[in-house]
Amino acid sequence: MHLIARKAAAGLVGAALVLGGCASQDSVTRAQNTADQALQAAQAANQSAQTANQAAQAANQAAQAANERADRMYQQTLRK
Repeated sequence: MHLIARKAAAGLVGAALVLGGCASQDSVTRAQNTADQALQAAQAANQSAQTANQAAQAANQAAQAANERADRMYQQTLRK
């Protein structure tokens, strides 16, 4: 993820240089700041996705445990 964001940042800076001829230091700084903000947002989104994945895994485990309990109860009722 980090490598992709760095390549994107380099691409933004490169595009600014090509489109603007010789980019000013200010425009390069703004482009870098924008790329840094995008990287931070991507990292935050990645962390949120990891947290959501962990919650989904926990919910799946709870559902499996509940299913196993229900199966045991059903089997007990069949024996009666």
